[in-house]
Amino acid sequence: MAGTKQGLIERIRRDQAEWRQLVADVGHHRMHEPGPMGEWSFRDLVSHLNGWRSRTVNRVESAVRGVPPPPDPWPANLEDDDKINDWIRDRDAGRSAEDLLTEYDLSFDRLASALESMPEERLRDPTAFDWVGGPLVDAEFGGHLRDEHMPSVRAWLTQHA
Repeated sequence: MAGTKQGLIERIRRDQAEWRQLVADVGHHRMHEPGPMGEWSFRDLVSHLNGWRSRTVNRVESAVRGVPPPPDPWPANLEDDDKINDWIRDRDAGRSAEDLLTEYDLSFDRLASALESMPEERLRDPTAFDWVGGPLVDAEFGGHLRDEHMPSVRAWLTQHA
C-alpha cells in the first residue's frame, strides 16, 4: 500500500526533529571531536550527509521544474562510495560546522517544499523517479541517517559522556 504525500512530509518533519535533537545532544563544542563516524568528527558526518542529501534534493527540485536532474557534484570517475565520501569531506574542509549544520537542516525544508508542490499522483507513480526504484511517496529519505549513523553517534555520545 502506497503512502500519501502528507505522510511523506510528516516523516521528513519527524526526521528533522530527530536530527535537531541529535545536534543538540552532540553540542557545538563537540563538533570536531573524532569518533562519531570512525575517525571522522560529527562535523565531517554533517558534510557527508549534506553531500548525498544535496544530490537527492536537487533531483527532486529538478523533477518539480520538469527538467533533467543535474549531474552528481563529484567527478564522474568516482564510483566507489568511500571515494565519493572522501571527495565530499575534502570539498567541505574549509566550511564551518555551523554552515554545514544550517545547510543540512534547511535540506529538510527544501525537500518538504519540493514534495509539497508535486501532485500526489506523480508521487505515487512507480515509474516517475527511476533513481528511487518505486513511488517517491514511499521513499525513505531519512533511513541512511537513522539506520547507519544515528546508532554510532549515540554510542559515541554514551562512551564519551
